[in-house]
Amino acid sequence: MQRAAWFNLVGLIVAWVILFIGFSLAAPHSFPTLANLELLARQSTIVALAVLGTTFVIASGGIDLSVGSVVALVTVVIAGVVHAGYDPALALVAGLLAGGICGLLNGGLIVGLRVTPFIVTLGTLLLLRGLAKGLANEQKIDSKLTWLNDLLQVLGKAERWKLVPVGVWVMLVLAVVLSLVLARTVFGRQTLAVGSNEMAARYAGIPVAKVRLLVYVLGGVCSGLAGLMQFSRLGVGDPTVAIGLELNVIAAAVIGGASLSGGRGSIAGSLLGALIMSTIASGSSQMGLPNWVQEIVTGAIIVLAVALDHFRQRVRARAALPGQ
Repeated sequence: MQRAAWFNLVGLIVAWVILFIGFSLAAPHSFPTLANLELLARQSTIVALAVLGTTFVIASGGIDLSVGSVVALVTVVIAGVVHAGYDPALALVAGLLAGGICGLLNGGLIVGLRVTPFIVTLGTLLLLRGLAKGLANEQKIDSKLTWLNDLLQVLGKAERWKLVPVGVWVMLVLAVVLSLVLARTVFGRQTLAVGSNEMAARYAGIPVAKVRLLVYVLGGVCSGLAGLMQFSRLGVGDPTVAIGLELNVIAAAVIGGASLSGGRGSIAGSLLGALIMSTIASGSSQMGLPNWVQEIVTGAIIVLAVALDHFRQRVRARAALPGQ
């Protein structure tokens, strides 16, 4: 790992520790507890799973504004399948398949129509949200309790040996796998190359269209997993859930070191970014801050994340100049 990447990770860890200490001092009876740490892990998992795929998308020079709508649609699909009496395993497969198809739709439109990812995913944000509401008849879909509901629920006394719910372990294992994919595989190197300079990637023989398509499919599957965890947490299919989630996901990726211009991304950094976002949300809630204050804080974080990205680019540009 490059020295700059190490500094970025250390900086993120220090930032989280400062936040944790600050909220612990502000809410000493509730924040610095094992129960709250488990809560932070569960809350971070949904954003973290989504940001795993988004890191690849941003590293390739793309953007995905439809993440929240995909999550909502997947909760509706899973709840609908379970409600219809089918096996929960089939519901899980259907949810992940729905997420993958959403990613394929995004990638196909971007590659096939040659329209910018921002416009395409802005359109699918509305399209998929509307589809979710239509499938659910604009209401929540209740379903019977199954093992899917246990993936991200609070651990009972007999399950404390797991340390955290199964869903958190799924996220961590997937993060390790995708980190290796991004750093050590041909697909990972091609993703970064396309994001760094698409024209140069074409001249180098990299199948740019195929890479972009696969990146968005991967993003859709990861959003599908986030939708699965959202369903596990809520226990219902809700077409109105996860509104604005895509902003938290993008902010987490940029805070973690991904560049909105493409060519850079860090899975570990993105996870820390997701943890920071969840810590701020949890700490603000425990301090009793109203929702409008939390929204202001989230908006400020997004602006600062983008400013940080531009600052990183200027520093790298200056370092690349002859004589620097």
